[in-house]
Amino acid sequence: MTAVVGEDPMDATGPVEEVGTSVEAVFREERGRLLAALVRRFGDLDLAEEVASEAIEAALVHWPAGGVPSKPGAWLLTTARRKAVDRLRRDRAYAARLAVLQVEADRAAPAPAADAGEELPDERLQLFFTCAHPALPAEDRIALTLRCLAGRTTPEVARALLLPPATMAKRIVRAKKKIREARIPFRVPGADELPDRLPGVLQVIYSIYTEGYAASSGPGLLRVDVAEEAIRLARILRRLLPGEREVAGLLGLMLLTHARRAARIGPGGELVLLGDQDRALWDRPMIEEGQALVVTALTGGSPGPYGVQAAIAALHDEAPDWPATDWPQIVALYDVLLALAPSPVVALNRAVAVAMRDGPEAGLALLDELAGEQRLRGYHPYALARADLLRRLGRRDQAAAAYREALATAGTEPERAHLRRRLRSCE
Repeated sequence: MTAVVGEDPMDATGPVEEVGTSVEAVFREERGRLLAALVRRFGDLDLAEEVASEAIEAALVHWPAGGVPSKPGAWLLTTARRKAVDRLRRDRAYAARLAVLQVEADRAAPAPAADAGEELPDERLQLFFTCAHPALPAEDRIALTLRCLAGRTTPEVARALLLPPATMAKRIVRAKKKIREARIPFRVPGADELPDRLPGVLQVIYSIYTEGYAASSGPGLLRVDVAEEAIRLARILRRLLPGEREVAGLLGLMLLTHARRAARIGPGGELVLLGDQDRALWDRPMIEEGQALVVTALTGGSPGPYGVQAAIAALHDEAPDWPATDWPQIVALYDVLLALAPSPVVALNRAVAVAMRDGPEAGLALLDELAGEQRLRGYHPYALARADLLRRLGRRDQAAAAYREALATAGTEPERAHLRRRLRSCE
């Protein structure tokens, strides 16, 4: 590898012209692992981020001269560690503040050796659980996961979550301060803790995906880069926890849903509902991968919520067209999901499935039973579902009122345009 100034040279490979692309690819792939290894070693997230960035800057300076190292992750880790040590030597007060944290980290597990030729250890699982710790507010967990594990800058995280950069910066600083002051351990929960902690990690990833696949606001319905980042995080978690069926379920759910992305938007950017989509546009290899994950998620014991949701998504993707959808089986799966994870939103989705199985009157009766649910107030899919069923029943005045209610709370312009079209059809 190319030498860092003042350090021993290491073997390097790769043509100079590929360095710019390679650095970006290496940073994207290795940043989470690098950050996790540094947090594990030094016990401070801010320091880890700073020296990781400095190591990347050093790579941009030195790799063009000698090529991309054969072990780029190890090169970055060694460089970052040395920069951290230099920083601590210069700042005695900072070193004293870290001393307690370092003692605690060393008690948890032995620190990895600083051999420049070693492989970069994959300690991202610890980082997943640190970023998604239940002591942090839910919105802080999402922001920190995007910042640390997805490698997004603070402005990028702000754009992903539709917040001003200054607000996001404060949120990330607050989360780091909470981790530091509460001494949240950087570790994987024990076997007895994992069932309680893993759902929080999965929820963070799914929340990121949901914002990408169905944006809460803005000019577009899809934010493909955000959705695909969530899928990448789920793939990492799947590699780290291959025996956890709910991890397979979550990844399967996202793949089976994301496979339809090209068909959800029309030529003019308009929303295309599932029943009207051109299924030839669906990503069949992604569907096949998702189907295999559903089998894993549902095999070997009682299913979890993500496994059941993935099974529902698989039934939609397997149907050759909208009329051929297996609505009885979908309703049965919603019954299971409602027992596993009862919520008004699950009940809403079940009511829509019942309407497809038994007719709009049956579905509308179930929706009316949910009218008093606080969580559904201002939730435009509820008003939209009522409006569509009322329209199918020929009750156009009531349908128009429900479309207006949905229009008042719809977040994206394609959704609002769809609702305006439906409203005009009733008026």
